[in-house]
Amino acid sequence: MDLSPKKLRKNLSGDALHQTLRSGFSQIPDHRDAPEISLADALMSAYAMFSLKDPSLLAFDKRRQDPTDNFRTIYGIDRVPCDSQMRSILDPTDPEHLRPLYNDLFYNLQRAKVLEQYAYFDGCYLVALDGTSYFSSKTIHCPSCMVKHHRGNTVSYSHQLLGAAIVHPDFKEVIPLMPEPIIKQDGSVKNDCERNATRRWLENFRLKHPYLKVIVIEDALSSNAPHLCDLRKAKAHFILGVKPGDHTFLFRHIREADEANRTPTLTQINPQTGILHHFRWHISLALNESNPNELVNVLEYWEVHPDGKLQHFSWITDLRLTPQTVYPIMRGGRARWKIENETFNTLKNQGYRLEHNFGHGEKNLSVVFALLMMLAFFVDQVQQLSCPLFQAALAKKQGKCYLWAQIRNYFQSFIFSSFSNLLQAIVQGIEPQQPILKDSS
Repeated sequence: MDLSPKKLRKNLSGDALHQTLRSGFSQIPDHRDAPEISLADALMSAYAMFSLKDPSLLAFDKRRQDPTDNFRTIYGIDRVPCDSQMRSILDPTDPEHLRPLYNDLFYNLQRAKVLEQYAYFDGCYLVALDGTSYFSSKTIHCPSCMVKHHRGNTVSYSHQLLGAAIVHPDFKEVIPLMPEPIIKQDGSVKNDCERNATRRWLENFRLKHPYLKVIVIEDALSSNAPHLCDLRKAKAHFILGVKPGDHTFLFRHIREADEANRTPTLTQINPQTGILHHFRWHISLALNESNPNELVNVLEYWEVHPDGKLQHFSWITDLRLTPQTVYPIMRGGRARWKIENETFNTLKNQGYRLEHNFGHGEKNLSVVFALLMMLAFFVDQVQQLSCPLFQAALAKKQGKCYLWAQIRNYFQSFIFSSFSNLLQAIVQGIEPQQPILKDSS
C-alpha cells in the first residue's frame, strides 16, 4: 500500500481534520480581555488530551511539561495551558459554540462523497439516538447537573447527554453528530429528560441539515405520540422499538389481527448460515388508546438459529411494509445498537474514558469536555473509515488501545512534522538508535 502523503485523501487525514478544528476554535469568541493563553489554544489542548487518550488531565499536564514541538506541529497549539488554567478558561465557554465544529467535520465527509455510502433505504440515512450518563457524584455538582433523590434523604448528581450518530448495518464506523446535553431543566423523569433533549436535537439538526433525508432509530422509550409528532415536524422517518409490556393497547390489536388471519407473513432461510428469518407486519394500527388517530405500521421479526437460539424484535415505523422492504427495515431497526456498541461502549471502554471526571467546573466545563471528547472520537472514526494511513497503523497495532498507547509513546519520545509523519513511523517502524542524552549541566 502506497501511504505517501500525495496518495492520501488530504481533507480526511488527521492533519487536515486537526486544521479544520483549529480554524473552528479560532472563531469562538473569547470571554476574556488580553488573555495570556488563547481560547483556541485551550480548546485545542483539551481536544489533544482526548485525541492522545490521556487517562486524566493530570497525566496530560505532565506531558505538557516535556519540551517537544509536537503540540505545535501536530495540533497547531502555540501554548498549552496547565491543568488549572485549562479548567478556568474552558468552564465559562458556551457549549453551543462547539456545534459548528461538528458541522465542519460533517461537511468534509460530504465534500469527499464519503457520506454517500451511508445512504441506506430509499436515499435516507439511519440516525441512531440514545441517552447516556457520563458523570455521577454525591458531592460534586453544578447548576446543570441532573439531581436524583434517593431513599434515606441522599442525593446524587449526574450529567447526561443525548448521543446521535449516522449508522449503517454494513459499517462498523459511525458518523457522530452534535450531541444534545440533557440538563436539569429537562425534568426529573428519564422519559421526560430524553424527550425534551430529543426535541431540541431535532430542531437544531434540521436548522443545519434541512434537506438531509433521515430515518431515526430509537428504543421503545421513544414510541409515544408526542415524540412521533416531533419526528413528523422534523420531516424524519422512524423505526422505533416497541415492547408488549409498554404498549399493551398496540399489542392487543396485533393479537386480534393475528387471530383473524389478517397478518401478512414472510419466512426466509439463509442457505449459507441456516438462520431462519420470519416476519409479520401490520398496517395502520393505533399506537395507543389515548391517540387513536396516531397510526403506525408494525413490524415483528423472529431470528431462529440452527442451534435453536431465538431472538424476537418489534418496531413501529412510518415506512411502507412489503415483502420487499421488511428485511432492510429490520436491519435498519437493529442498527440502533451501534449507538450503544460502536459509540458509547467505545467511548467508555476503549481509551476515551467518557465516564472519567476530567474536570467538572462550576458552569460548563463537564459538558465542554464531553463534547470535545466526542470531536476526538469523530476524527478517529473519519480516519478509520477513510484514511489508509490510519487504517494501516490500526492494523499494525491490532487494536485501538494498542494504537493509542503507541501514539502516546511516540509523541513523548520523538519529534514529528505532522500527525501523518507519526502514523508513518508506526506503520514503517523506527530504526533502533543510541539515545541522545540531555545536557545535565
